[in-house]
Amino acid sequence: MLKLLFDWLNSIGIGFPGDNLFQFITSRVALAVLLSLIISTLIGKKVIRLLQNKQVGESVRDLGLTGEQQKKGTPTMGGIIIILAILLPTLLLADLSKVYILLMVFATLWLGMIGFIDDYLKLRAKKMAQQQGVAYKKGDKDGLAGWFKILGQIVLGVVVGATLLFNDSISVYREYTGKQLPADTSVIKRVKLDGKEKIMVKANEPITTIPFVKTHEFNYAKLLPKAIRGATWMLYILVVIFIVTAVSNGANITDGIDGLATGVSAIICIGLGIFAYASGNIRVAEYLNIMYIPNLGELSVFIGALIGACVGFLWYNAYPAQVFMGDTGSLMLGGLIASIAIIVRKELLIPIFCGVFLIENLSVVLQVTYFKYTKKKYGEGRRIFLMSPLHHHYQKLGYHESKIVTRFWIITILCVLLSIVTLKIR
Repeated sequence: MLKLLFDWLNSIGIGFPGDNLFQFITSRVALAVLLSLIISTLIGKKVIRLLQNKQVGESVRDLGLTGEQQKKGTPTMGGIIIILAILLPTLLLADLSKVYILLMVFATLWLGMIGFIDDYLKLRAKKMAQQQGVAYKKGDKDGLAGWFKILGQIVLGVVVGATLLFNDSISVYREYTGKQLPADTSVIKRVKLDGKEKIMVKANEPITTIPFVKTHEFNYAKLLPKAIRGATWMLYILVVIFIVTAVSNGANITDGIDGLATGVSAIICIGLGIFAYASGNIRVAEYLNIMYIPNLGELSVFIGALIGACVGFLWYNAYPAQVFMGDTGSLMLGGLIASIAIIVRKELLIPIFCGVFLIENLSVVLQVTYFKYTKKKYGEGRRIFLMSPLHHHYQKLGYHESKIVTRFWIITILCVLLSIVTLKIR
């Protein structure tokens, strides 16, 4: 809102000291990070106190893990802190006329609402059990049905995919390598770099970045026979739905020990912020020989707020945690990361920079599949890991929570750096 306000005031000849800062994306990104940090740390205590007064405490299953009973009663639903710390700086500093910003605000509110309802229903079931004098066990089917959460993720996937395909204000440009220029000059952009003029042409197909390949681009239409390539939009939306669902659930599974999902998400978002800025700047995009996506740089403001919100929340979520984000935060963070990756056309890099989410997801899938297979074959279920997700396996081995979290952060940093390096390795 402030960006639009200062633009309007400048247009009528009214200026204020420092209003030029709002013309630069880098300045607004820095302000978004700082403001979200301040908001999350300042309101964090108040939200935690409110949750404690409302008796919004975490129930802990007896899994035989060291220190798990100490977490009993710790306030959950702290994802509210992250949501507020994202939305307030975004609404103040970002250009709300850009479709990318509106799309991410929708994603934040949509998945935040679904996670909030799920957490609320679980807490209501816990209170009802206490009132009835019945022992409450975490894990009972008392939250949102699994299919309902999946449906919510599908809706987000459809909205993101359809917006990227059919919204007129969204476009992608890539370097032109042909001999004869298109007759329609409106699809051409010229850029001078080191004294040389290069031409970029608008791409109308759903394309993405593919790592370690010379052309560096992949067209989803190539996955279909030529006869049915008119249905590429359906395939693309299905891919987007799968990615949003997988990453959102991956973040949810990773949120099992203090500070793990929060720190990993912050590191991933730093990488996504670099991708967004590079692709949104025509000169940087041309230098790196990557797709140029107009107006994408504005998304960096939202990502800055997201990073600041995660780091600020980590102040209270680091071991020993004073608050847990709950599904209110974890489902939302995963969905936002997936949506941003798709928007910046880096979804095929997700297995790399979201490596921790991936191995956490796979550890659960492998454990459950192997257990069922061995139970059917031998009459007794066997396990690959001492416990899944993977972070619990290391807890069972005797590693302290802080050591597990720190090492997973280091792995994520390496994965993000590798993803960034792929911009030039091909």
